[in-house]
Amino acid sequence: MDHYLDIRLRPDPEFSAAQLMNALCAKLHRALVLLQNEVIGISFPAVQPQCPALGDCLRLHGSVAALRDLLAQPWLSGVRDHVQLGEVTAVPASVQYRSVSRVQVKSNVERLRRRLIHRHNLTADEAAQRIPDAAERSLDLPFISLRSQSTAQSFRLFIQHGPLQASPEPGVFNTYGLGSGATIPWF
Repeated sequence: MDHYLDIRLRPDPEFSAAQLMNALCAKLHRALVLLQNEVIGISFPAVQPQCPALGDCLRLHGSVAALRDLLAQPWLSGVRDHVQLGEVTAVPASVQYRSVSRVQVKSNVERLRRRLIHRHNLTADEAAQRIPDAAERSLDLPFISLRSQSTAQSFRLFIQHGPLQASPEPGVFNTYGLGSGATIPWF
């Protein structure tokens, strides 16, 4: 994690920053899957937790070799006109660290009811009494809207930026560039 690359979204009158970030992250995910890469992490330095919004910058973290391998792939095709690609740059000397991870919540009431019906042989009315509509929880975190390649279902990938730390935590990153315990430099 000694280098980084910023990808900034250009303002577009036809697409919101959130739509462009969704498309950019979906393309990055597919590239990381193809490369079977576990050493590139992501962060959103312009994140606005009070909104919540991810902002207009996707920062990739990794080694020079890992970032250049990613850039050698054609994964930015289709969004290149909508982004400003920075240079692979060394991380500043004095930084803090934080984890950037996925947060999943069991919030879909209908799915929970179907599961209850299947596991406990209940009727739909009985399941609705046990799990009322008010049980649905939502997260107050920024997210990326994605579509599953395997099921074609849309889902929200909620992203949490962890607390700042003085030292890095090693680890691997998933194919979304998110780590469960691994940290990225924060500056």
